[in-house]
Amino acid sequence: MSQTIVNPKKGYRLSTRSKFAWRIAQACVWLVGAGILYCLLFYPRTGLLLFWNILIPAAPALLVVFTGLWRNICPLATTNLLPRHMGLSKGKKLTAKQSGILNLLGVIALFAIVPLRHAFFNTSGVATASLIITLVLAGIIPGLFYEWKSVWCSGLCPVHPVEKLYGGNVLMAVPNAHCTNCMNCVVPCPDSTVTTHPVSSGKTIYQRLSMFLITGGLPGFIWGWFQVHDEQKAGLNNLFVAVYKMPLIGLAFTLTIFSISYTFISRKFEKKLVSFFAAAGVSCYYWYRIPALLGFGKSSAEGLLINLEGKLPVWSVQLLAGAAAAFFFYWLVARKQNNKSWLLRPPFALKTQRLKPGGTV
Repeated sequence: MSQTIVNPKKGYRLSTRSKFAWRIAQACVWLVGAGILYCLLFYPRTGLLLFWNILIPAAPALLVVFTGLWRNICPLATTNLLPRHMGLSKGKKLTAKQSGILNLLGVIALFAIVPLRHAFFNTSGVATASLIITLVLAGIIPGLFYEWKSVWCSGLCPVHPVEKLYGGNVLMAVPNAHCTNCMNCVVPCPDSTVTTHPVSSGKTIYQRLSMFLITGGLPGFIWGWFQVHDEQKAGLNNLFVAVYKMPLIGLAFTLTIFSISYTFISRKFEKKLVSFFAAAGVSCYYWYRIPALLGFGKSSAEGLLINLEGKLPVWSVQLLAGAAAAFFFYWLVARKQNNKSWLLRPPFALKTQRLKPGGTV
């Protein structure tokens, strides 16, 4: 294979020791993910507990504080980037329009999949495992043809728009543990570009629309989702109405508020408005999720991690949820913007030709 010429003066390159440490971390998290997938198939009660009541509740807070860390160790990303690391990818590049369309499809996928937790995924290990396997295939197959993170991690992944919304004021940038050289597969790179306005900074109408939907609609969507219980006995038509009705009503409500606010607010306050809606979304999530995890939810059986009802006063759980909300509003809205990217950009490749297996040059 031909080599890629790299400009060593631009970008941060991992040392051999650091790369090894990150590979160990990626392997450990990947094994945890594989273990959860195994449990979902063969020990569904344990698998559902681990996935929906431990891993997923921790994810939003991690995205707010340390988006780059998650981008480095996400087990789906590790799997989907294997073709590139092994030198099997053709390294094609998406156009800006194609990238924008993928971003929009990722948002649509998020709004389509999450309500189905109440219909299937919360109570079925096989269904949740099938979802995970489908997402892996949706990323790894295009990874055989397209460059680095362009199709999945920065495109079609349903979590990526939430990363862009929540990751507006991260703690610090960490080295990029996947991309050995920057191939400009996505412009601007969401990993290495200093935090930009997620609504107005998109290059295409599709990117701007995707972030407009996620920014304005997510708080209401989350609120609506928590108004629905797991549905198992309803007919198919009634089932879909039951699980989608309240999330979509909530989405429409907050999206309308955001649209009006965005129209009339001064341009210099746009980013603050986006930060407010981001904080509202993640705070709403933990306002409901923390009580549910501890047995104080609307239904004691749904979303339960450990039942502390009767052992803790109700006010203490409400105080904990309120403290979480206060933290997120401080972190995203009140805290000074530190203008940090999620990851440190690796050296630029000056000729976008194929790399040797493992990403070496």
